[in-house]
Amino acid sequence: MSDLHSLPPIPVASRREAVADRLRDAITSGQLQPGQKLTEIALSQQLGTSRAPVREALRQLEQEGLVVSYPYRGTEVLGVSQEEIENVLVPVRISLEQYAFRKAVPLLTEERLAQLETIIADMEKAAAAGDATALADQDVRFHEAVVTYSAQPHCLQIWRSIQPRVRAYFRRDAGYYQDASEIAAQHRELLAALRAGDTEALEQVVAHHIRTHFTESEAPRS
Repeated sequence: MSDLHSLPPIPVASRREAVADRLRDAITSGQLQPGQKLTEIALSQQLGTSRAPVREALRQLEQEGLVVSYPYRGTEVLGVSQEEIENVLVPVRISLEQYAFRKAVPLLTEERLAQLETIIADMEKAAAAGDATALADQDVRFHEAVVTYSAQPHCLQIWRSIQPRVRAYFRRDAGYYQDASEIAAQHRELLAALRAGDTEALEQVVAHHIRTHFTESEAPRS
């Protein structure tokens, strides 16, 4: 189990958001493991801040589903199980992203398409460097960009509510692809479908893409 002493101190000027960002990154990257107990005292000492921003940050992370607080037991890191991915996150993502991608099609300017191309290029660089964390982060960035382009505030709100847990399983599973460049290739298929503008075909590509990630993450791990 990871040691809290491995977390670097936070600058004095930073507050709740900095604490939340630091802990969120440690959780989604696996530095802090599921079941690990987090205490305000230990975290405030390690991060070099008072207990108030730590308390607020833990409350925020609980709302994001990354930690859970139990009466008399304190706060623990939550993992993302394959059961949750299959029965909750994958179905929610398919419904949400099929709708958002369809709505985004008529709103995709050349500038926005170029931005998506840039994200895919960053995926390819991360894959070539063997940087699974950066690869997963660019994966999240691509999907959030399209949801944002859809101009559907409710979709973006739902996406941001599940994004921390989606990011957690992206970062957990990114290193297990036999060929990391395949992730970028999958997103090129999504981008091609967006460019083509056939919404029925696009919905099929989106569903296949999301299910493919789940299938790949189920592969035996060595």
